[in-house]
Amino acid sequence: MVQVGDAIVSFDVFREKFFCDLDACKGACCIEGDAGAPVTLDEVAELEEVLPVIWKDLSPEAQAVIDKQGVAYTDQEGDLVTSIVNGKDCVFTCYDENGCCYCAIEKAYREGRCNFYKPVSCHLYPVRISDYGPYKAVNYHRWNVCKAAVALGQSKNTAVYQFLKEPLIRKFGEEWYAELETVAEELQKQHII
Repeated sequence: MVQVGDAIVSFDVFREKFFCDLDACKGACCIEGDAGAPVTLDEVAELEEVLPVIWKDLSPEAQAVIDKQGVAYTDQEGDLVTSIVNGKDCVFTCYDENGCCYCAIEKAYREGRCNFYKPVSCHLYPVRISDYGPYKAVNYHRWNVCKAAVALGQSKNTAVYQFLKEPLIRKFGEEWYAELETVAEELQKQHII
């Protein structure tokens, strides 16, 4: 691991290759798992604000869950996460005619219907951020549903941090990302990555 600003970044973020392949996975990261996506209290407010805009895009089952428990809940580990439906699917999912899962919030954002992109933890995937003492730990999360993304990343020679430039800047800022790129260059020169 290496320190970049107030974060500790795993070497895997530099070493591993990744490039989402939505055609292959069909958005499985939004509909698989044992809990919703991690969110902050500020993001819960954003989710509640965007809800009227995306309500018709959500399934009746998702609407019922939101009506009953809201847009987020505290999971077994004590983390605040998006609500889920069917025991695994994020309530904010929607599908296209080919059965591909999309984030209803991101869809609305791209269509100009709202100003909130989606929770930053979703935007950052496959990177997960956690607390590590006074620092933020930036780690690469491996998951079988992303095998195609790893293969595509290898064929494009795109490292995780390169693929996630936009969300990493969103989370940590432009200066932090520029420092991350400088660190990556140094690690390459030293043959660490």
